[in-house]
Amino acid sequence: MELHTVPGLRLQPGSSPSRSKMYIPVMVASLLTETWTRQMDFIMSCVGFAVGLGNVWRFPYLCYKNGGGVFLIPYLLIVFVGGIPIFFLEIALGQFMKAGSINVWNIAPLFKGLGYASMVIVFFCNTYYIMVLAWGFYYLIKSFTSNLPWSSCDNPWNTPSCIEIFHHQDCKNSSFANVTVAGNMTCVVFSLCRNKVLNISSGLDEPGHMNWELMLCLMVVWVLVYFCVWKGVKSTGKIVYFTATFPYVVLIILLVRGVTLPGAYDGIMYYIKPDWSKLGEAQVSELY
Repeated sequence: MELHTVPGLRLQPGSSPSRSKMYIPVMVASLLTETWTRQMDFIMSCVGFAVGLGNVWRFPYLCYKNGGGVFLIPYLLIVFVGGIPIFFLEIALGQFMKAGSINVWNIAPLFKGLGYASMVIVFFCNTYYIMVLAWGFYYLIKSFTSNLPWSSCDNPWNTPSCIEIFHHQDCKNSSFANVTVAGNMTCVVFSLCRNKVLNISSGLDEPGHMNWELMLCLMVVWVLVYFCVWKGVKSTGKIVYFTATFPYVVLIILLVRGVTLPGAYDGIMYYIKPDWSKLGEAQVSELY
C-alpha cells in the first residue's frame, strides 16, 4: 500500500518512508475500527468485568477454605503484582493497536501465537461459562413456579433417601462428589441438581438422554448474548450500564440478606480472626 492511498496519512517533514510504514497498519486500523461512543461506555464495560459469578460463587468459598481473611494477603499480592499490570497491558495495547487479540500482536510478530492461544482460551471459557448461565436461567424460571422443585421430595427425580430439612450440624463428611448428608440421606437441593438439572449418568458408557428444558435455556442464553454484541461496541456500550451496575445491586442484596441470617456473626468473626497457619499451606489453585 502506498502512503498516498491512505486518506489522512502524510509523511512528517524529515521522517523516512520506511519508519512511517511501520505505523500505517495502526493508523489504518484506527480509521476502520469501531470506537466507543463515550468514554464512560468503556469505563462501565471494565467495571462490569470486575464483578461476576465468581464474586458470589467462588471467592467466598476460597476465603473460607484458606483461613478466612488471611486469604486476602496472597490475593492482594497477586492482584498488584500480576492482575493489574496484565490488565493495564491488555487495555493499553488494545487501544494503541485498535485490533483484535490476533492482529494486536503485529507489534511483535514473534508473539503472535499468544493471540491464537488467547482465542482458544476464550472459546473454551465462553463455551463452559454459557452453560453456567443456562443453569442460572433454568433456576430463574423454576423460581416463578408455585411449587418450587427444591422445596419438597415429592418429585419424580427424588430418591427414597431424600430429605427436605437440612441441618448443618447433621452433616457427616458431606461433599459435592457424593452429595450425601446425614449418613446416607440426600438433600433435596442436591437431588434436584444431580438427578434433574445435570441428569448425571452412571458413567461414560451411559450417555443418557437429551435434557430439552436445559437445551432450550442454553439456546435462549446464546440468543441474548448475540443480541448484546451483534452491533459491536455501539450496542454493547448501552447494555453495559445495566450489566455493570446490576451485579453490584445483587451483591448488596445478598450482603443484607447474609448478615441477617443466623450465625452471621460467627462468619464475620471468622474473617476478622484469620487462620494464619494457612499461609504455610501453599497449593495449586483449582477451578472448581
